[in-house]
Amino acid sequence: MSNAIERTSALLRRLSVDTFTLMLLSTVALASLLPCSGQTAVVLGQVTTVAIGLLFFLHGAKLSREAMVEGLTNWRLHLLVLASTFVLFPIIGLAMKPLAGRVLTPDLYVGVLFLCTLPSTVQSSIAFTSMARGNVAAAVCSASASNFVGIFVTPLLVSTLIVRGASTGSSWNAVISIVEQLLLPFLAGQLLRPWIGKWVDRHKPMLKVVDQGSILLVVYTAFSESVNEGLWHKLSPSSLVALGVVCAVMLAVALGVAAWTSRKLGFDKEDEITIVFCGSKKSLASGVPMAKVLFAPSALGMVILPVMLFHQIQLMTCAVLAQRWARRAK
Repeated sequence: MSNAIERTSALLRRLSVDTFTLMLLSTVALASLLPCSGQTAVVLGQVTTVAIGLLFFLHGAKLSREAMVEGLTNWRLHLLVLASTFVLFPIIGLAMKPLAGRVLTPDLYVGVLFLCTLPSTVQSSIAFTSMARGNVAAAVCSASASNFVGIFVTPLLVSTLIVRGASTGSSWNAVISIVEQLLLPFLAGQLLRPWIGKWVDRHKPMLKVVDQGSILLVVYTAFSESVNEGLWHKLSPSSLVALGVVCAVMLAVALGVAAWTSRKLGFDKEDEITIVFCGSKKSLASGVPMAKVLFAPSALGMVILPVMLFHQIQLMTCAVLAQRWARRAK
């Protein structure tokens, strides 16, 4: 009996809401009660742009080229992860189209489609792969490659799949905007890594502050604009529940297809774990800044809401999977 209680308590701890999720919820609540507007919104928008540029600069300075080169030899694995991220997910998103206007509002469906175009996460994919005793070197390379490829592929997919809410005139304009605001700071960080890389590695908590702070700024300004446009009058509790179910179903399909495909193609267990974690995730850290570049301010709240919800569901689900795989026989 005591063992069952301990196992239940451990499971609840793994499923507990993390601090950053509480901060996200608090930011949404603050924007709902005290939305910014006018000159304050303009200033916060400029601060947010600078913070996002700094975030990608630090990510460029942090990323080890040696770690990427180490995993490049497993090209079949990386192609499968990229296919899951940028082919399977858009197909799943398009398959959800009959739900638009019935189960999901049209604006939320735009957010779901945007979610399907995003690259994989970096930190959590590597962390869960390590916890589950998967191929960590391949996870570092695959997740990093996904984010780099996403700088170009995500705006192209957005322009192809989404019309409503997009603020850019063409797919190439979207790519140029992403390159200017995200890729150039990232490349600058990579170029300066020989000089500042060790300093960045010693101050990883600073990167976490910039990472989370920039996301919270975008969330606050985005939801403020949406609240001023009547967000909570357009969004019902039943729509939020439906969105949660849709996100859970999408994640389940992605996890199942990634695991099944990796086994059919003959990958070993360590590579399968890497494929499942890197190929089923969507990046909140990259998605929120990209949404700010690609969508009109009035549409941002609805667009990033599915990303935020999917982020929490994937963390809880993958935590359970990682623990289960970690207990397998060595």
